[in-house]
Amino acid sequence: MSDLLKKAVSLGWGLTMASKEKVENLVDELVKRGDLAPAESKEWINRLIEKGEKEQAEFKTMIQEQVKRKLQEMDVPVKSELAALEARITELEARLARSDPEQERVD
Repeated sequence: MSDLLKKAVSLGWGLTMASKEKVENLVDELVKRGDLAPAESKEWINRLIEKGEKEQAEFKTMIQEQVKRKLQEMDVPVKSELAALEARITELEARLARSDPEQERVD
């Protein structure tokens, strides 16, 4: 039976990205062809959906890591670096205002 699961999962990204309805249709077709017992269909649906969700999460993580790596290669600052710079500018403006009360703040 695990061989049949491997065949179904090997349908690739189409199955991974498939909706629950499409997974149910696939399993129904396997039942109609006699490749899967009707009593096992619910379990199969759950297993295929869980596998698809896991693969989607892994794919999302992989894409995020690749984007992060490319942005680092391009020297694009990250949100935390920009926030640190903004805080530093605010502090410098405050120091400047304290040292020269007549200095107007430029916005």
